[in-house]
Amino acid sequence: MKDAATTSLNSLDLPGAPEHCRVVVAMSGGVDSSVVAALLKEQGYDVIGVTMQLYDHGEVEHRPGSCCAGQDIYDARQAAALIGIPHYVLDYEARFRDKVIDAFAQSYAEGETPIPCVTCNQELKFTDLFDVARDLGADVLATGHYIASRADGAERALYRAKDADRDQSYFLFATTREQLRLLRFPLGEMTKPEVREHARRLGLTVADKPDSQDICFVPTGRYSDIVERLAPQAATPGDIVHVDGRVLGHHAGVMHFTIGQRRGLGLGSAGASAGEPLFVVKLDASKARVTVGPRSALATRRVVLRDVNWIGPGELADAANACREIAVRVRSTRPPVPAVLEMRDGEVLVEFVDDESGVAPGQACVFYENAEPRARVLGGGFIRSTEAAADAQDLRRAASA
Repeated sequence: MKDAATTSLNSLDLPGAPEHCRVVVAMSGGVDSSVVAALLKEQGYDVIGVTMQLYDHGEVEHRPGSCCAGQDIYDARQAAALIGIPHYVLDYEARFRDKVIDAFAQSYAEGETPIPCVTCNQELKFTDLFDVARDLGADVLATGHYIASRADGAERALYRAKDADRDQSYFLFATTREQLRLLRFPLGEMTKPEVREHARRLGLTVADKPDSQDICFVPTGRYSDIVERLAPQAATPGDIVHVDGRVLGHHAGVMHFTIGQRRGLGLGSAGASAGEPLFVVKLDASKARVTVGPRSALATRRVVLRDVNWIGPGELADAANACREIAVRVRSTRPPVPAVLEMRDGEVLVEFVDDESGVAPGQACVFYENAEPRARVLGGGFIRSTEAAADAQDLRRAASA
């Protein structure tokens, strides 16, 4: 028999009837957040929509696939009016430029592969927007992310979304335990087709609107344009060097390359003479050097992490010191793979059971309880450095000698 406290919880795991619970919904102007606001209103909650204006939308307001820009703000306002809820637009352009855009450019200039969506969630949406929600007297803040949140004793836990193709857990690993208490993700148990069907049923004009792109503030899709403007040192020319030490050519700046890149190396006959396809395997921004090599040179066995966030059971140190077996993702488009979480000299490391390819500093390494589709999210961190599989084998041989 369920206790009274459990049976009295509403659909957002809050005590009391929906009409007595205030929900602030982060509305981007897309179909997902609009449906969240509409469904919660339909269920009887006291709903308020809030949209963050994040950048100068002059260049992108008519570009499909952008978010938090002119057309999207209009769409959010229109959806809120149709649903019948109050709606506020808040100007966070300066904060977004400082915390996300400038940081993105600087990271690229340092030869990393940054993930601005994680930074945006971490520095703005789940910090500044939290303050707004509290100021508005909200009991919870709801978003249109595809990730599930469920009660775990006195705390809440994150899980991969039902729709594996839309699962956004990779971008939300930095969510803290305190933030999880206030956050709700109503779409975690839905598929995208179900969400669009709800939008049509509810008469939302954004029902068939295209999904937003990850890098919303790059209007041309060319990262190098914004990086060169904000971090001109990334355009310093240098050498393209083979892993065996041969100089194969020259480049116009590390900002034009990412780890794992094969096309657009500009090597011409020098690349063809290598006798096999070449990939970018290392970027040394301090020396303006791009190192290329065969696919095998991309194999990574271990990564060292920074800014690690743990939202799993217990404490990070206990799990890492016990060399806990977990699953990890180093790219949002890849499935979780088996790995071991370790702690060495105060640093958090992850060792892959099987070599991973194309792992780059700046990427996120996200922890899961296992590799199952609906696995619990345990946290994660940003990759500070990588260790090639060949180097790891050499170290193991030396240790056993």
